Amino acid sequence: MSILSEKPVLTLPDGRTMPRLGQGTWRMGEDDLKRTEEVAALRYGISLGMSLIDSAEMYADGQAEDVAGEAIQVIKREDVFLVSKVYPENANRRIIFESCDQTLKRFGVTDLDLYLLHWREDADLAEVAYCMETLVDQKKIKGWGVSNFDTFDMEDLWKVPDGNKCAINQVLYNLGSRGIEFDLMPWQRERNIPFMAYCPVAQGASLREELLEDKHVREVASKYQVTPMQILLSFVLRHEDMAAIPKAVERAHVKQNAASIQIKLTEDDLAWISKSFPTPTFKMEMEKI
Repeated sequence: MSILSEKPVLTLPDGRTMPRLGQGTWRMGEDDLKRTEEVAALRYGISLGMSLIDSAEMYADGQAEDVAGEAIQVIKREDVFLVSKVYPENANRRIIFESCDQTLKRFGVTDLDLYLLHWREDADLAEVAYCMETLVDQKKIKGWGVSNFDTFDMEDLWKVPDGNKCAINQVLYNLGSRGIEFDLMPWQRERNIPFMAYCPVAQGASLREELLEDKHVREVASKYQVTPMQILLSFVLRHEDMAAIPKAVERAHVKQNAASIQIKLTEDDLAWISKSFPTPTFKMEMEKI
């Protein structure tokens, strides 16, 4: 039974809705000994209401998609929202259709809810939009978007035919990585293009530890009797036009993630936890992982 009384959603530009809280699969599929645990974690998360599953052909050379595919075998297709990403070097009419077919095969489905260009690199944006729209026409994907696109990238995308049919931008965003708030967030909001946040509680290393140990974060967590990690996730989820895809394998961590969306931070809470990690006041280079 879902831990969420109502499954929060955001509305995509085409009118479809998608869950605002899901599960990432980065680093899954890298160790066969962990596969059973990873599959179980994804299934448990879905049972708690986190039915958005994000992956990529890059993750473990497709094995993360395979793990996700095994996890959803026992779940009705309409009960999950599937997202995956294509390499920029594969996002052309010579390769993308085979790439998409392989992703669909690993998931064990006939279509994706969203298919994203993983990052820009030297991809031809007109070619990307053409290929994505072709996949929509072929009913292999229901919509498409991009990942790791900064404001100037989005502006370039909007200049090509059908570029404005981009449905979402998946970006690195958390309390310690707030650069998108300066100009990308306003730009997309003017055009009703939502976000998907990856690494919403930071990803390992020193920043994550710094965020979890921050005294302001810990004080707000104590106020609500939740963990600092849940406060970090609720910080991201306060944006109604943003989905988040935290990755977790431990059952307790999955449950905490699912409960995070129920935490409603006040303006005072936000001001307090922003003391160590303030809103940017100038343009910053987009952070990527």
